[in-house]
Amino acid sequence: MAAHFRRRLRKGVATATLAAAAVAALSASQAPGLTDTGTGRQRTDTPAADSDTDPGATDSSYYTDLPPLNSPTASPSPGNGDGNTGDTEAGIPATVLDAYKKAEAALAESKPGCNLPWQLLAAIGKVESGQANGGRVDANGTTTGILGPPLNGNGFAKITDTDGGAYDGDTVHDRAVGPMQFIPSTWESWGSDGNGDGKRDPNNIYDAALAAGRYLCAGDRDLSVTSQLHAAILSYNHSREYLNTVLKWLEYYRKGTHEVPDGTGVLPNNRSDDSDGPSPSPSPSTPGTSKPSTPGTTKPGGGTTSPAPNDPGTGSGSPSPSPTPPTGTDTVARLEDAGTGELTAMAGDAFGERVSVRAESASGVGVPKVRVRFTIVGDTDATFAGGETVATIVTSATGTATAPTIQAGEKAGDFTVRAAVVGRTLSGLDYTATVTERQADTLVRTSDAALTCTPGGEFANDVEVKATYKGAVADGVAATATLITSADDATANDKGPYFKDADGNPVRSLANLETDANGLLKLPKLYADDTTGTFLLRINTAGGATLTVELKVAAATTS
Repeated sequence: MAAHFRRRLRKGVATATLAAAAVAALSASQAPGLTDTGTGRQRTDTPAADSDTDPGATDSSYYTDLPPLNSPTASPSPGNGDGNTGDTEAGIPATVLDAYKKAEAALAESKPGCNLPWQLLAAIGKVESGQANGGRVDANGTTTGILGPPLNGNGFAKITDTDGGAYDGDTVHDRAVGPMQFIPSTWESWGSDGNGDGKRDPNNIYDAALAAGRYLCAGDRDLSVTSQLHAAILSYNHSREYLNTVLKWLEYYRKGTHEVPDGTGVLPNNRSDDSDGPSPSPSPSTPGTSKPSTPGTTKPGGGTTSPAPNDPGTGSGSPSPSPTPPTGTDTVARLEDAGTGELTAMAGDAFGERVSVRAESASGVGVPKVRVRFTIVGDTDATFAGGETVATIVTSATGTATAPTIQAGEKAGDFTVRAAVVGRTLSGLDYTATVTERQADTLVRTSDAALTCTPGGEFANDVEVKATYKGAVADGVAATATLITSADDATANDKGPYFKDADGNPVRSLANLETDANGLLKLPKLYADDTTGTFLLRINTAGGATLTVELKVAAATTS
């Protein structure tokens, strides 16, 4: 994937300048050094990921086998006694196929406008890892040993280790990992839990398929639009040959597939980095195999000119579309803040403020039609609306780009929202955002019944309170309850009413309480020792809500 996934320099083509650019783009996902501006933001000199890189300048290593020329059958046909049923290339291992379909369903719910087809994930999975190495997965869908080469600068771009070897086992350089071939730094941004086990594992086909789907759907893409489909595939691997290969498999799978047992999928034979020659093309005489295409013409000095790649989806050999006309991106000199307010929200709430930046030329004029990438960085479960942690916005006529609304998760603390210009190595802007714990500002009892008891007995009525915040139900709010010494002394009393712990021992202070979905908190049953009198129970919540309840212990009256 351009700027995020492993990238291989095309042999005999990449100059030192292009190599440096590729390394700089790939380095964009690494943690940058930060410089405080003194305004609550930070600048970073990290290069922005360059999605406008010339696809002819770099290649990513991938499987180049093409589908058979004949259309597949939608399901296996009866065998002829040799154990083969249906079109072998159309068979997708059961767990892998299930992961693709579950990812499609998840994205249909979270990003319905993307229109992601599972066949696209299958096409990418085919060229990236041969459908998880032919479906060699365990009962949970986890693969082992699917690793790209070390990204050490030896024929590949250089990416020093970003994960301590946690994902790829390499503490010196990063490697692409798992069935969808994520590099560790990219996985940190896009990693997903596709099978609901509470983990995000790039080696798990369910997690990797969902992450790949989210990546392809980034930036409000609609994959039912041909140009956006092509852009999504090129964002995964910015190579025209890669685009053509994925599109051919997509078309093939759309005509019909069938499920095969795990571990029995067809394994590809040819990779884009196997030789200096061009990628293989299909052989009409032997469906499912490939042979080298006609070599390019000889150039002076012994080099060759490769044939022009096919126009995506046509296979006609016609010239590729003309390059996209230049935009104002190359005139941007800096990013400036555009009036972003304080970024603070309570856990579970949407942030009231949105990050807004302005792309400016050297003369201070706003530059329109510039892509700005906003990324949520740090130890947080906050996301942009829709569940994404990366969003790309095009600047308006005034040069302004505003990030989507941020949705706070349950994890309290600070994180960073980073803004950077796509396609340029410019200083970005970092904003600090804060998630506070859930709070309440008011507590009231749900009953006005008197709380009385006789010495040595138990209170007949339980204590239940309702918490609200600015008039709304305050759910999930942390609370404590203490039987205090007096109105002026909040320490726990050593006599009078008490709760019981799990062993039945008296306790007069409870922590780690939490209001339910309706803002209600019901305390455990209260008991009395032999001391008579009036006692106080104080309940406190995060956010400062406090309620003091009166308890009375008196001897029973006699008639």
